This record gives sequence, C-alpha cells and structure tokens, in this order.
Amino acid sequence: MEPDANLRALLTDALRFWERWRLAYNLVLAGVVGSCLLPRLFGSGGLDGWIIALELFLYAVLANVAYTTAYLVDIPVQLSDFRDRWRRWRIGLFVIGTAFAASLTWLITLALFGCGGLG
Repeated sequence: MEPDANLRALLTDALRFWERWRLAYNLVLAGVVGSCLLPRLFGSGGLDGWIIALELFLYAVLANVAYTTAYLVDIPVQLSDFRDRWRRWRIGLFVIGTAFAASLTWLITLALFGCGGLG
C-alpha cells in the first residue's frame, strides 16, 4: 500500500471508530449537565433562560473539541506496530476519556451554576 493510501486508511478507520461513539459521549455529558440545568432553564424564563442556553451551547462545542483530542492518541498508535492490538482496546480510551469528561463537566456545572453537589 502506498504511504498516502495507508495514511488515508488509518484516518478513515479512526474517523469510523471515534465518530460512531461521539453521540454516546455527548449523551453522557448532556445527562450530567441536564440533571442540574434543565429545571433552571425552563423554570427561570426570560433572559436567564437564554443565557443558560447560550452557555450550554458554548460548553457543548468545547466538549466536542475536547473529544477530538482522541485522534492525537489514536493516529500515532495506529501508525505503530501496535495497531492491531490498539484497535481491539481503544474502546478503553473512550470509556476513560468519557468518565474524565463527565467528572470535569460535573465539577464545572457545580462551580458555575451551584448545582449537582452531594450535600
């Protein structure tokens, strides 16, 4: 296989894997934030509701930018001799990364909006 074709195949494989899981990632983070903010969004009305909605949009975009950092790990490892093993185990990166993102999301939601605490 030509180098360009090989890189194209690796990129296609990475896109196939990571984009298939993006919806699950977003649903996990939406559940974390939604459990706190949806009652406020629909209960506050007026400008407060719009501000919260705009903040949610901004954080959703930032979360999806963070999601793409998985490619920074995936592509180089696929270029290595560990490609076959990595392809079987990279779901672990998804699970760990999603758990990390959910934890950060919970902490940010708690700090910015004062909800989601354990007390």
